[in-house]
Amino acid sequence: MKTPESIIVRPLLTEKGTRLKDTERKVLFEVADGASRTEVRRAVEALFNVKVEAVRTQIVRGKVRRLGRFVGRRPNWKKAIVTLAEGSDIDFFAMGA
Repeated sequence: MKTPESIIVRPLLTEKGTRLKDTERKVLFEVADGASRTEVRRAVEALFNVKVEAVRTQIVRGKVRRLGRFVGRRPNWKKAIVTLAEGSDIDFFAMGA
């Protein structure tokens, strides 16, 4: 059985994510590769005590990177865009939380 902590890998704190959070009540997370939308919804509601309206997921393809003459590839990862219900909010920088 998957735990909420194993489904949500980390929040994505980017400029675009901050703008989406302020204007559209959307929060971005990196999630486990095998996590479904329903599992992401339950994990966010359990971890942050909020009501989730919708979840959209996408696979982010890893980039090909070079280090000198060596060529490597970053791994693929899964992103979830979670729309929170009206009145719900997640504060990642709350003191003492």
